[in-house]
Amino acid sequence: LQDWLEMLPHMGAIAAARQMGATGPVLAPMAACATGIWAIAQGFELIRTGQCQRAIAGAVEAPITPLTLAGFEKMGALAQTGCYPFDRYREGLVLGEGAAVLVLESAELVKRRGASVYGQILGVGLTADAYHLSAPEPGGKSAIAAVKQCLDRSRLSLSDIDYIHAHGTSTQLNDQNEAKLIQSLFPQGLPVSSTKGATGHTLGASGALGAAFCLMSLKYQILPPTVGLKESEFDLDLVKVPRQGEVQRVLCLSFGFGGQNAVLALGKG
Repeated sequence: LQDWLEMLPHMGAIAAARQMGATGPVLAPMAACATGIWAIAQGFELIRTGQCQRAIAGAVEAPITPLTLAGFEKMGALAQTGCYPFDRYREGLVLGEGAAVLVLESAELVKRRGASVYGQILGVGLTADAYHLSAPEPGGKSAIAAVKQCLDRSRLSLSDIDYIHAHGTSTQLNDQNEAKLIQSLFPQGLPVSSTKGATGHTLGASGALGAAFCLMSLKYQILPPTVGLKESEFDLDLVKVPRQGEVQRVLCLSFGFGGQNAVLALGKG
C-alpha cells in the first residue's frame, strides 16, 4: 500500500514529466475512447493561447486484462473471429494495446528551429451526448455538432475535407451511427477508413493513434486501408487497400462511452 500514489490515473503523465524534467502544465484528461484527441486538443490549446511553445501530447492504453475482457464480453461487444469495421458481417470489437505521442509546437518555434513537420492542427470539436452510459445518441445530434464545431474553429467547410479517419470500432451501433453521420454531412462522398482492423481497439489511445495515421497520410499522401473489410453494409467510399491520393485536410473522429465526441482537423504541413 505504500506505493498507492503511483497508481493514480494521472501518474503516467506525472512520471513522463519527471523523466523529462518538464516543469510546464501536466494535464491528464479522461474521456473514454475520446481521450487521445482530447489530450491533443489540450496541448493545442496551451500553444494557441501562448501558455506554451511546445507540448507533448498523446495517450496509452493496455486494456487486455481479465476484468476488461469480461466486461466487454458481458456487454456482447467482443468479436469472435476478428475486427471487420463497417462490414455487413462485423462481429464486434477486438481489444488492442498501444500508444501514440505527438510533439506539438507553435509555428514560430518550428520556423526558428527549422523543424520538419508531419502536419498542422487546424481545430478541434468536443461535445457530449448526455444520453447513455455506453450507447451513442440516436440520430447523432451531438456528434454532428462536434464535427461542425471543429470545422468552424478550423475555418473549413465540409467540401474542404479530403479524407476521414473513422472511429470504426466494428460494433453494430458505432458503425451504423458513424456511417449515418458521415453520409448526412458528406453526401458528395469522400474516402473513409478505420484502422482498428489492424491495431484492434486501443480504447483511450485510439484517438492519438488515429491522429498519427492521419499525419502519416498527409506526409506520404497514402490513405490507410480498412483491414478486415470485405463487404460493406454502408454506402461509403471505404478504403479497402492503401490508396494514393492528394490529401490536404483530414478529419479524425473518436466517440467514447458516456457520449464523448471528439473531432480533430489536421492539414498538410
